[in-house]
Amino acid sequence: MRALTSLLFPIHPDGYKFIGVFAALTFLLYFISDFLGNAGLILTIWCAWFFRDPARTTPQRTGLVISPADGVVNMIADAVPPPELGLGLEMRPRISVFMNLFNMHVNRMPITGTVRKSLYRTGQFLNADLDKASEANERQSLLVETDNGQTLVVVQIAGLIARRVLCFVHEDQEVTAGERFGLIRFGSRCDVYLPVGAVPLVSVGQSAIAGETVLADLESDEPPRDTVTE
Repeated sequence: MRALTSLLFPIHPDGYKFIGVFAALTFLLYFISDFLGNAGLILTIWCAWFFRDPARTTPQRTGLVISPADGVVNMIADAVPPPELGLGLEMRPRISVFMNLFNMHVNRMPITGTVRKSLYRTGQFLNADLDKASEANERQSLLVETDNGQTLVVVQIAGLIARRVLCFVHEDQEVTAGERFGLIRFGSRCDVYLPVGAVPLVSVGQSAIAGETVLADLESDEPPRDTVTE
């Protein structure tokens, strides 16, 4: 199974067990009918596609904030970071990237620095496209401090179908922009809270690529961009 999928596209190790289950069920379904077997085959291919983990080329210039997820920028607004991080009530620019069932779900670190806090909170499984999902849904929050003392928050948020948030980094770990840090299974969202005063360089409706799309530049005074209306 691993050799076969690797020939098609790289697969995250966490996905092999799910692909194996789908493949086994597909094998059994073919004994019932070709129609059910073919449906199972399509779902098995989708499962492999969901867990793909392609290589990415990440810009490494100091100050760049990179998208942690593939998907669409569905919200940009000032918001208070998750209270469990203890950052107070000061609002920060928040960029939300929504992942649908066909997006790549391996998450990548948005900036180089040190993980100062890593906190998990149980919650609901509302549609991750909703604004209230930031507060209500299950989430994993990371507070990252850069070498020059700036802090950035990245939050993995479970969604309507997503039932498991995985985080691979821990507190006091040094991380690099573009580094794989987590995975959310089956539809979800990532929020990035920029430092106060930072300006988003993406717009609502724009597609984002994990590990490549620049969300903000902490060392630039470029003005905000207009919302995508196409």
